[in-house]
Amino acid sequence: MAAGAMNRWTHTLADARPVPYWLDDPAKPEARPALTGDERCDLLVVGGGYSGLWTALIAKERDPGRDVVLVEGREIGWAASGRNGGFCAASLTHGTANGLARWPKEIKKLEELGAANLDAIEAAVARYSIDCDFERTGELDVATQPHQVTELRAFHAELAEAGLADGMELLDADQTREQVDSPTFLGALHDRAGVAMLHPAKLAWGLKRACLDLGVRVYENTPATRLASNGTGIAARTPYGRVFARHAALGTNVFPSLVKRVRAYTVPVYDYALMTEPLTAGQMESIGWKNRQGLGDSANQFHYFRLSSDNRVLWGGYDAVYPYGGRVRAEYDHRPETYARLADHFFTCFPQLEGVRFTHAWGGAIDTCSRFSAFFGTAHGGRVAYAAGYTGLGVGATRFGADVMLDLLSGERTERTELEMVRSKPLPFPPEPFAYTGIALTKWSLARADADGGRRNLWLKAMDGLGLGFDS
Repeated sequence: MAAGAMNRWTHTLADARPVPYWLDDPAKPEARPALTGDERCDLLVVGGGYSGLWTALIAKERDPGRDVVLVEGREIGWAASGRNGGFCAASLTHGTANGLARWPKEIKKLEELGAANLDAIEAAVARYSIDCDFERTGELDVATQPHQVTELRAFHAELAEAGLADGMELLDADQTREQVDSPTFLGALHDRAGVAMLHPAKLAWGLKRACLDLGVRVYENTPATRLASNGTGIAARTPYGRVFARHAALGTNVFPSLVKRVRAYTVPVYDYALMTEPLTAGQMESIGWKNRQGLGDSANQFHYFRLSSDNRVLWGGYDAVYPYGGRVRAEYDHRPETYARLADHFFTCFPQLEGVRFTHAWGGAIDTCSRFSAFFGTAHGGRVAYAAGYTGLGVGATRFGADVMLDLLSGERTERTELEMVRSKPLPFPPEPFAYTGIALTKWSLARADADGGRRNLWLKAMDGLGLGFDS
């Protein structure tokens, strides 16, 4: 982006608070006390994001007598679960295209399980009275370049041929702009029922309350620093105590796994977002966003955007930043050059909103794996289960992952554990400097493809052939 373009829009960021909008809420619940001393339980859940919360909740739903303890290193929902865009998708495979390419023989089953999982999330939100602004709005995948229109048409035809096009509608430019009006929109693929919008932090806080109501013992500011076998069970060390459990489920995602061999399968990728002030009735009318769908554009370096309950626009994505060494650090949570770039892109998409200002700007780490979708496994003789690698699409899929972890710990064969997706692993990332070099070359190649009519260079074709990728 040229310096002039950057200077034109940076003033709209002058009042932006450098905190996630969703977490900047006076209704945020107080943290539970940290663990001091020893605890004993049937199931220890490590991690207080969606992955851990769903695991604890479903464990109690399956067996109300099961004694469950959850430990969270900071506060419930403070990381990815409280910083994301709030797109709760049915897809378990980071989109049907990725699932169709990787697991063509079981994609129909994966789509069925994903739809049932989204229904179960909606049912749980109602059952536990979780006030998280849940709206089953669907999503528009919009084309902003001519080659993207061609790609969307080809993908819709592929879906139809595979019998997966139910609820998917191809829109031309006029039909797209009837839904949301941007001069950049040339067409779209409309997923009418497969995505819900929600307030991500309120979902995490609501799940915490539901867990507590069912008897889960929750300890915040209690990082699990070490995990070891202990007789027929597992022992976890925390700063001020220990937890002895029959089984453990790890929902630590982007943070280094307590099972060291799992660490090479994920890298942290930093994603950034802006939130506008609430739009006026006139501004809402100017963009015509009356059906409140979530949107994403079709570029390799894509944006995602949606409305909040009070008609703010969240605008995020595009830059996906991998820090050398793959470390998760608070200093990476903010990137002014990315905020300026996002502001420029926002007003290019919606020039009729000139004058709107941003109230919040933030970033956070995503647990990215080379196949873009979650992987699963066990350790310590089947007494520990883990799920990770959701690659930015875990708001919905983490509930499915919780079911998988509990299935694996039960030792029973289920419909889920028999899936090739569950039984297989992604290719691990290489050590440095090869990881950084490979990711940088991939990002450069993806940007070139966006600028060159979607044409993929030899590097991307080679990565495609190996089933490797980089996404957020």
